[in-house]
Amino acid sequence: MSTSSQLEKFGNHLLIGISGTHLNDDDKKLLSTIKPVGIVFYGKNFQTGRHYEVWLETFKSLSAQIREYAERDAMFMTLDHEGGRVHRPPFPITRFPEAYLAKPSARQIAIAAAIELKSMGINVSWSPDADIYSNPNNPIIGTRAFGTTPESAAEGALSYLAGLCDQGIIGCAKHFPGHGDTSTDSHLELPVLHLTKEELQTRELLPFQALIDAKVPMIMTAHILFPKIDANVPATLSKTILTGILREELRFEGVIVSDDLDMKAVADMYAKPGTVTQTFQAGCDLLMVSRNLPSSSIERTIAIAQDFADSINNGSLDEQIVENAKTRVDNLLAMTGQYEAHMLDKDILRRHASLAIDCVFAT
Repeated sequence: MSTSSQLEKFGNHLLIGISGTHLNDDDKKLLSTIKPVGIVFYGKNFQTGRHYEVWLETFKSLSAQIREYAERDAMFMTLDHEGGRVHRPPFPITRFPEAYLAKPSARQIAIAAAIELKSMGINVSWSPDADIYSNPNNPIIGTRAFGTTPESAAEGALSYLAGLCDQGIIGCAKHFPGHGDTSTDSHLELPVLHLTKEELQTRELLPFQALIDAKVPMIMTAHILFPKIDANVPATLSKTILTGILREELRFEGVIVSDDLDMKAVADMYAKPGTVTQTFQAGCDLLMVSRNLPSSSIERTIAIAQDFADSINNGSLDEQIVENAKTRVDNLLAMTGQYEAHMLDKDILRRHASLAIDCVFAT
């Protein structure tokens, strides 16, 4: 198979970020060369400071251009939209509170958030967070989690997932096998957690098991090293964690997606040949490259894709593993709605705003 065909084959497993509110030449080249199956949108993709109808029309045009250059009608159009500090779109999209405050109204908030996501043409929300607010000094999770215990975290995450499902938005549990007890930020460095598998089983894994039982369609990995479980690689690259624990012990049959490979916890690893092979062998089906780092050039993304192509061509990556991953991705894509962006009525947005305010004042 030609290199160009192999690059497109990798596109079936790739989610990428886009540079801004319009496609630049690098965006067009990546979309047309690799044809990624999905996009990860950020605040930079919205025209902040413009009227609602203006920024929404611009975003709608951007989404249409993406599909045109990727030559895909069906794509994962995704957004990190947890609430609180994890919020990307401009007003009047509702700023709901973080999960810890939202828990009593989690399902209603998820329904409202999903309605707004669909109105922007988004079909995947990188939520709910299934981590536990177990370390008050955690710089990256904290109140992004629904609770301080496995039970309360699971209860809130389950309610939120149900609300997303009610409105046809794909949800994703994160960050497996649990990011709540870390004291460092994986965006900046590789966190290390000295937990045994038995300790995970009595705490971190319980919300994930509850969400798996509720048929969560997608789970995101954590860029965390667990030396007492796999001393060699972080969870994203660990067959022991992703296949052994998540697939075989917890019986998860859906799509496993990596957290962003541009995060500094793992970024250098993906400059080395063979890392993509290790990611697939570990159990990942989708790989995310945000292109948010200053060093994340178009060449870096293409190099990751080329590593995949080389691994297929030299036989170090079993094509059956890739085919099995593609089947899971294709099955999820087939059940993912493809939504047309449209303005929401003021009354709907007012109700959502009232819901957000009521959440903050709930007793």
